[in-house]
Formats: sequence, structure tokens, C-alpha cells
Amino acid sequence: MIQVENSQQSFVQLWLLLERTRRLLGCQCKRYCIRNVLKAWFGAAANDNMIWEVCHQCDQEGWNELQKPSLYPRQHRELLRAIVAVRTGISYYKIDLKALDSAYSIAFPHSTPLNINKKKRKVH
Repeated sequence: MIQVENSQQSFVQLWLLLERTRRLLGCQCKRYCIRNVLKAWFGAAANDNMIWEVCHQCDQEGWNELQKPSLYPRQHRELLRAIVAVRTGISYYKIDLKALDSAYSIAFPHSTPLNINKKKRKVH
């Protein structure tokens, strides 16, 4: 079972584990979706209630095919945020987003940095 915490070190491991899980499920000819990711990571602890809670919090459906984490990080960002919230019991809104975003840059150094909460300039 995977240790999940609200820290940058844990987030780096989760980002890397997402990519490994994607490859593993592909080799097993299984769909890369939230349901299969949670079952691969947490085994029997990934019951229907946990899967529903994660899907509800990240606003995605459990059987929908996920894209590659390094190319489409936004849906994975919300997925990891929901997993950490459900597993640790803290609020979805108290997840350290700066640590989550910087962990993405560490896990995928050649990708565009992920920073959804940056302020946008007003165009005059």
C-alpha cells in the first residue's frame, strides 16, 4: 500500500507512480483509468466508496480513460489532489498546491511547469 501525505516529497512519488502505473496497466492490457489506478495502488482498500469519493472530488468518472500524465497534467493534478484528500482525511481545499505543482516539475523536468493558480495579467 502506498504512503500518501500532503508534502512535496510524497507528491513527487505520486507523479512518478502515475506514469509507472500507466505503463503497467498498458502492459496488462487494462484501461488506464481512476478505478484501475486506485485498485493498483491500494488493493482491497480501494472499494466502491473510496473510488466514488475520489471521482466526486476530482470531478471525473472512474472508467474514463486517462491521458499521459506528462502531456495532460491538469486532470492528473486534480486526481492526485483528491487521492491525498481522501487518504489523509483532510479537506480537498487544504492540499498544498504549490508543492503539488513543483513536484510535477521535479517528476517531469522537460515538461512545461504546472501552475494553474498564477495570476493573469489584464490586457488593456
